[in-house]
Amino acid sequence: MSRVVVTGLGAVSACGLGADVLTDATQTGVSGVKPIHFGDLDAQRVKTAARLSEADLVQVLGEKPHRMREPVAEYALTAAREAVAQAGLTEEHFGDSCGVSIGSGFGGGQTLNINYLKLGREGSMRLDPMSVPKIMNNAAASWVSMEFGATGPALCLATACSSGSQSIGMAYQMIASGQVERCLAGGSEACLESGVFRVWELLRVMTAEQNRPFSKDRNGMTLGEGAGVLVLESLESAEARGATILCELVGFGTNSDAGDLLRPDPKRAAACMRMALKSAGLTPADIGYVNAHGTGTVANDVNEVTALRDVFGEGLDGLDVSSTKPIHGHALGAAGALEMIVAIGALQRQSVPPTINFTEVDPKIDIDPVANVAKPKQLGAVMSNSLAFGGINATLIAKAYEHS
Repeated sequence: MSRVVVTGLGAVSACGLGADVLTDATQTGVSGVKPIHFGDLDAQRVKTAARLSEADLVQVLGEKPHRMREPVAEYALTAAREAVAQAGLTEEHFGDSCGVSIGSGFGGGQTLNINYLKLGREGSMRLDPMSVPKIMNNAAASWVSMEFGATGPALCLATACSSGSQSIGMAYQMIASGQVERCLAGGSEACLESGVFRVWELLRVMTAEQNRPFSKDRNGMTLGEGAGVLVLESLESAEARGATILCELVGFGTNSDAGDLLRPDPKRAAACMRMALKSAGLTPADIGYVNAHGTGTVANDVNEVTALRDVFGEGLDGLDVSSTKPIHGHALGAAGALEMIVAIGALQRQSVPPTINFTEVDPKIDIDPVANVAKPKQLGAVMSNSLAFGGINATLIAKAYEHS
């Protein structure tokens, strides 16, 4: 089995454009959450989201949007270009030796929303004839593969909030097994559209105030958007071309609750973390930081902390936990990829990012996360969790690269 390393990172988020921009925001606690208004909604209870700024949208989408590309594909392309540039990949590094694994929980939300509204108002004759290639979930992965000429396997996992993490994990497995030498992996989501936003409101899981994971007064999540892409490659490949190695990806676990569609099962989440630790050849004591799924909903936070105690011990001794979703939002299919970049940023900077907006320990879960201010810490290995609707769990582990 080949060792798998990370040589490039790219991100598009509410915090701005760039992986370093995302890491800076999560380390300093500067939130990308902004006011949002939909003229199509006659009653909008939630009025904030972690959305891209208008200036960033123009930079990503251009003055005239591409006729066949949705924002979800443009976000992925922008993140991939940054990651490829940092990795120093050129034309010779693509072809059959390079795969693409970019997930999306929703796909082309903008086109769907526009078409539904047009269908209701104007009938069926004025819909976008390019709707199918824009809507399909695999559009982002396909456009990225075409952009770089990556003719290896092209995957799109649509597993809700675990899409990004599972996509990175699948890329890790393909490289470790020798199927490909490298892979562009991550997730993309762009579903801050009126119809999508309204049904999330009706689910009663979004906060109309501030997102406060693990806090006693938490009352829901904040939706986000964006994309995260990592360049993963075999250690042999990276060393042969003299690449700068950012860290090593050492562990991946994924499983299903096979239970409730919406409420996570802490026993299955714990099993997923143990699977990742076994894959990495590490013990719980080796992990210094967990970037939690940490949505800020009552049920998720209780169940995730229960799972963490199961794996790391009742006192979580030596472990720091935080959720960065109040900063970049819950970006659904992109969440795991953005949060893995945040976890790698913590490893690189030897600093745990804070859970902002935290006010008070909840005695029902009794966890005091790294709250409001980053915490300097010597980190050898970090973990990122994704616990998705549908009962799909994914855990990734990265550690500082050590030359053998």
